[in-house]
Amino acid sequence: MSSPLYVFDMDDTLINGDCAMLFNAFLVEKGVVTQSDFLKEDQRLMQLYTQGKLDMASYLQFAMAPLTDLSVEQVHALVEECLHTKILPKQFAESKTLLAQLDRDGIDRVIISASVTFLVEAVGHHLGIPDALGIDLVTAHNRYTATIAGIPSYREGKVARLEAWLNGQSTDYSAIHFFTDSINDLPLCLYADYVYLVNPCSQLRAQADQPNWTILRWE
Repeated sequence: MSSPLYVFDMDDTLINGDCAMLFNAFLVEKGVVTQSDFLKEDQRLMQLYTQGKLDMASYLQFAMAPLTDLSVEQVHALVEECLHTKILPKQFAESKTLLAQLDRDGIDRVIISASVTFLVEAVGHHLGIPDALGIDLVTAHNRYTATIAGIPSYREGKVARLEAWLNGQSTDYSAIHFFTDSINDLPLCLYADYVYLVNPCSQLRAQADQPNWTILRWE
């Protein structure tokens, strides 16, 4: 029996904020990061992301630098603390309602995000979404590196990663419903059957005159 699949971007779509930026600010607050201009550089890089111009490999070199001396377990513990104090309180009320309804209806959900996998999987776990795809990183000596493993779930890579995930499923999905806010997700918007633009950026809003695309205002 076929059924729809609901696919969600994470940052500024399910969560009212960028989880990577929230995590980086948390690392500064905890004293893990002592670099004085760290958050300023983070904002500069994320502005490039918003414009669709970010070089992901360069961003990861920057963002992972404070974590290179921490074990995988220490990183995960920091993520859990940040989730409860900084990230989950920013979940859109509308996304809570929608996810709860999809769960009651037994409809499959996937998060696919350009954030690193250890963040995306943690958010997905707490939101009740068992399948979460993020940028996989190579680990060495029980440490995360900034080296990308496989295809990054960024721009066109999101389509490739979702297709690979679909190929591993036994369900014949009747339609893909995709929720996002970002111009970086235009390739996946064009791939999906139904698109929901959550408070979209101006560049993505300009592309919204498409069949089966809906603009949503979430608060």
